[in-house]
Amino acid sequence: MVELRAAVSRLRRELAAYPAEFRDRAIAEDELAALAAMAAGGAPEVPRMRRSLLLIVGSIGSVSALTSPLLAVRAAVDLFGYEPRPR
Repeated sequence: MVELRAAVSRLRRELAAYPAEFRDRAIAEDELAALAAMAAGGAPEVPRMRRSLLLIVGSIGSVSALTSPLLAVRAAVDLFGYEPRPR
């Protein structure tokens, strides 16, 4: 949880400081807020975290200045492992 909170916090700060506007910025901000809330809550839902991560990547993945903090969020989410998909 500590790694997730730190990674999400860093990406939120760097996104807030990023000067250029882009179309899906609000989506990234909303999903980062959702990840922060899950990290603060203590029992995150892995499928929901992965969905948020996918939306964040889709929203800001092409912004090269945010690549490093985005990769840190991905690594933190990966620490929770994978849950099998229902059949």
